[in-house]
Amino acid sequence: MKTHLVLFGPPGAGKGTQGQFLSKDLGIPFISSGDALREGINKKSETAEKMYSFIKNGELVPDIVVEEFMSKILDQHTLDKGFILDGFPRTVHQAEFLNIYLSKINVNLYAVIFFLIPKEEIVKRISGRRTCEHCNAVYNIYFNSLKDDAKCERCGGNLAQREDDKEEVVIRRIEVYEEKTEPLIAYYKNKGLLSEVDALGTVEDVSKRIKEVLSDRA
Repeated sequence: MKTHLVLFGPPGAGKGTQGQFLSKDLGIPFISSGDALREGINKKSETAEKMYSFIKNGELVPDIVVEEFMSKILDQHTLDKGFILDGFPRTVHQAEFLNIYLSKINVNLYAVIFFLIPKEEIVKRISGRRTCEHCNAVYNIYFNSLKDDAKCERCGGNLAQREDDKEEVVIRRIEVYEEKTEPLIAYYKNKGLLSEVDALGTVEDVSKRIKEVLSDRA
């Protein structure tokens, strides 16, 4: 079965973690706009740096910039057997762009998995994150009980909070999500593609729910 999926939901819902698990299980590429953006920033990509100038303030990147960036990322993958998209599309305009892109390669979306999670949990998950400056391992002050002077357990590197993980930025990101991204719910629901998944609980719990949703759609 060809499985072309979009993982959709607010920041911090766990889409990246679940996407990586699904990618291994299904043997199809996991394509994260966030991962691609960070790689682009490391390579001093002008487009990536332009995108981050919006993101670090909690704003959505303009559609035309995202679409140009993501079309180049998608071009790097073989998509006919399936894919898992995380972080794209985020607006109805981007969804229409994706439809046009996929139609050119004779691919149709199989499902859009919508992650349901309370706003309070999102703030904890994101604003509590601390990332190792050396190996990029991620911890959380709420869930890992970190001390102020804690070091990375993997490599001993310093832990820091990313600019776009600060609480005021997170709250703004959620506001922008609710304003700009939530219309995608109705868009994909009208197309019969949307399936909702409770994103609370352990990684294993959420993974099991996603597999059940995909099994029901088969």
